Amino acid sequence: MHRDRTVGELLREWRRRRRLSQLDLAVQADVSSRHISFVETGRTIPSRRMLLHLAQHLDVPLRERNRLLVAAGYAPAYERRPLEDPELARAYEAIQGVLRGHEPFPAVAVDHHWNVLLSNPAMEIFLDGVDPELLRSPVNMMRLGLDPRGFAPRLQNLGQVRAYLLPRLARQAARTGDPQLSALYEELRSYGTEDDPPTAGPTDIAMPIRLRHDGVELSFFSTITTFGAAFDITLEEIAIETLFPADATTTAYLRRPAPLRGSR
Repeated sequence: MHRDRTVGELLREWRRRRRLSQLDLAVQADVSSRHISFVETGRTIPSRRMLLHLAQHLDVPLRERNRLLVAAGYAPAYERRPLEDPELARAYEAIQGVLRGHEPFPAVAVDHHWNVLLSNPAMEIFLDGVDPELLRSPVNMMRLGLDPRGFAPRLQNLGQVRAYLLPRLARQAARTGDPQLSALYEELRSYGTEDDPPTAGPTDIAMPIRLRHDGVELSFFSTITTFGAAFDITLEEIAIETLFPADATTTAYLRRPAPLRGSR
């Protein structure tokens, strides 16, 4: 029978995930290592304030901080509202503004599982030939990029993209302790080989994405934007990926009038 985990067990797991000893955490959080030991062994229930203090120093995601609080007998501290909630209207407008402002170049907003929340029209270039099954909600950008049914066959540097994205996904799964991310990592890893990953070229300024589209090779590099100091779970978990042309050919292609871009 499943047993709810104690706050001490959860705290110990996060400390070990961050590769900290009890003394390391004590020094970092300016508390006694004895107190941390007592919390982890269940001899002491930390105050709500202390628990949030330790969670902050362990960089525990907001949704997991709520779990710690509930395990200790306290009410959750952080809300999780839908992105369309009126309370998040300003943030929603900001995301839309970033996506619109980045046109005619591709941009997409994803949640913590890499499911698409919003995108701009330029992202359509990645959807040519994608299996309709992958376009059913929720559409997952990691799966679109690495699943053979997605746009992976059109990536001219698929090995390089895999060598960048898979370790990134593994680190995210380890940092958050999210089993769904771990399952996604195992799924996507199964689509490739364990060959040595290609190394970056001497002229690369970031991990390139080279996509064959409409008879043209388009080249991009990307940046990720997140909300700083978010106090809502939804906002903390949103990432906006903006793709920039990495060469003149891509810039010229994307700036062509929309009816002339391709067959779609």
